[in-house]
Amino acid sequence: MNILGLSCFYHDSAAALLVDGHLVAAAHEERFTRIRHDPALPKHAVTYCLEEAGLGIEDIDYVAFYDKPFIKLERILMTYLATFPRSLPSFTKSIPVWLKEKLWIPSVIRQELGYEGEVLFAEHHQSHAASAFLASPFDEAAILTCDGVGEWATTTTGIGRGSSFELIREIRFPHSLGLLYSAFTYYLGFKVNSAEYKVMGAAPYGEPNYSEKILDELVDLREDGSFKLNMKYFAYDYGLTMTNDRFSKLFGHPVRSAESEMQQFHWDMAASIQSVTEEIVLRMVRKLHEDTGMNSLCMAGGVALNCVSNGRIVREGPFEHLWVQPAAGDAGGALGAALYVQNAVLGEPRNHRMEHAYWGPSFSDEEIRETLDARGAVYRTLPREEMIEETARHLNKNQAVVGWFQGRMEWGPRSLGSRSILADARNEENWKRVNLKIKFRESFRPFAPAVLVEKATDWFEIDRESPYMLLVCQVREDRNVPAVTHVDGSARLQTVTRDSHTEFYDLLNAFDEQSGCPVLINTSFNVRGEPIVCSPEDAYLCFMRTNMDVLVLGNQVLLKDQQPELHEEFDWRDRFALD
Repeated sequence: MNILGLSCFYHDSAAALLVDGHLVAAAHEERFTRIRHDPALPKHAVTYCLEEAGLGIEDIDYVAFYDKPFIKLERILMTYLATFPRSLPSFTKSIPVWLKEKLWIPSVIRQELGYEGEVLFAEHHQSHAASAFLASPFDEAAILTCDGVGEWATTTTGIGRGSSFELIREIRFPHSLGLLYSAFTYYLGFKVNSAEYKVMGAAPYGEPNYSEKILDELVDLREDGSFKLNMKYFAYDYGLTMTNDRFSKLFGHPVRSAESEMQQFHWDMAASIQSVTEEIVLRMVRKLHEDTGMNSLCMAGGVALNCVSNGRIVREGPFEHLWVQPAAGDAGGALGAALYVQNAVLGEPRNHRMEHAYWGPSFSDEEIRETLDARGAVYRTLPREEMIEETARHLNKNQAVVGWFQGRMEWGPRSLGSRSILADARNEENWKRVNLKIKFRESFRPFAPAVLVEKATDWFEIDRESPYMLLVCQVREDRNVPAVTHVDGSARLQTVTRDSHTEFYDLLNAFDEQSGCPVLINTSFNVRGEPIVCSPEDAYLCFMRTNMDVLVLGNQVLLKDQQPELHEEFDWRDRFALD
C-alpha cells in the first residue's frame, strides 16, 4: 500500500511517502522552489518522493492531508464574528484565499497532481501526534503536541500503544503557548512563524525580570500546565498583528523595529518568555506523567522545537526517555497524516521507526561534476578516504569554513551533516565570522556543535544521544569550544553515529585524530532568508556568494581562491527576504 502525506497552504509545505508502511522519502517544498517556508501545494516534493520510490501518481492508494480545512474555517469564522468589527480587515484579507483554494483540497490535489484516488484527512494535532508516536522507537509512550493552532486545538496530550494512540486532553484556541511565544517574537521585532528560535537564542543574554508580570497579567497558569491567556493584550484573534497597544503599554516599550539594535529590555523580555514557556511545558509534562504512568514521552508541534525546554524535560522531567520528531513543525504533519491513515485508520501494522532524518534527495558524483562543469568550476575528485582527510586538514590546520554536501538531504529544519556549513569549534572567531560574513545574520545567534556520539559525555553534560539537534545541555567546564558555547555555557547538541551518517561521522573522527577535538560547528548550509540548499547547484551558488573557503560536494573538493568569478544579472540578496 502506498500512502502520500501532504501538508500545505499554511506554512512550510511538505510531502512524505509510505510504501507498505515504510517511509521511503520526505522533503520540504521550500528546498526545491527556494522560497522560504513555501506554503504552496508541494508539487516538487511530491515529484521527488515518487521518483525516489520508482512510482507514479497512479500508484498512490491514498493521499493523506494533515488537517481538516472545514473545521479550521469554522474556527476562523466564529472568531471573526466574536471579535467583529475589529476583525473586518483580517476577514477581508483571508476569506477570499479560503474560498479560492484552501477549502477545496481534494480538487486542488486532483487537478495539480493528476491524482484520481481518495483523499483522507486527519486533524492537525492527530497528525502531529502520529508523527511523534508512530515514528518513535517506543511501543508505548505518552504524547504531547503543542503549537500555534490547528483546527481548534493548540495543545493535546495522549497515550500511544502499538499501532494506535488516543488524545485525552486539549487546550483550545485562542489560548495557545505557541501563539504566546509568537506574540513575543513579534514584539521583539522578529518574524512570526519563522524566527521564534531567535527569541530562544536571545534569552541567555537577559534576565527573566518580566516573568512574574507575564504570569500575573497575560497567563493564568494552573498547576497541571493548563492555562488561559488574557486576550485583551493580544490581536492575533482578530487583527493582522500579534499584540495590541495594551501589550506595549503593559511593558512600557513599543514593538521593536526589525533590524534595530537590541537593548537590555529586549534581552530580558526574551529571557522572560523563554522562562515562562519552560515552566508551562514542565507542568504539562509532569501532569502527563502523573496521568499515564509511562516512562517514555513523544513530542511534536512547533513548541517541540524549543530545544532549551526539551533539555529541561530531560534533566528535570519525570520521563526516562524523550523522543522529539525531527520535523516537529507543520511539515512533519505530512508524515504524521500518512502514518495516521496507515496505522490508525486502516489498521495496518506499524512498520516504520525513524532511526535517522535523511529522507531527501541525494546526488551522484557524476551529477555533481556535470553541475560543476557547466559552471566552469575548478575542482578535484578525490578517493573517499583522501577527501575526508583533506577536509579535516582544511578545518584544522587552515581554519577553513567548509560547505559540506553529502548524501540525502535532511528532513526537518536542522542541518545534520548532509547540507551543512562546518568550522572549528575551538576558534572563537568562527562564531562572528560565520554569522556575519557567511550566514549574514545577527551576531548573537549561537551555533550548534556536532560531536562523535561516543565522546559526547566527555565534552558535554548529557547522558543520552541527541541525533536531531533538539536538546540543549551544558558544555563541560574543562572543555574549550567557545564557538559553540552560548553565553550561559550551553549548547544545542547533535550527536553523530556512523550508522546514521557515515561520511559525517568519519569526518568528525578524522578531525578528532588531527586536532584532539571531536567537535565541529555544524550550521545549516544557507544564508539568512534562504532555505537550506538541496542541489549541487544551490550549494555552489551559496558557496560563491559567501566567504566560505572550501566546498566539498560528494568527493569533489573546491577551493574558493581557484574559482572563476560568479556573474549574476541580479542581486541575490533581493531574492531572500530577511528572516
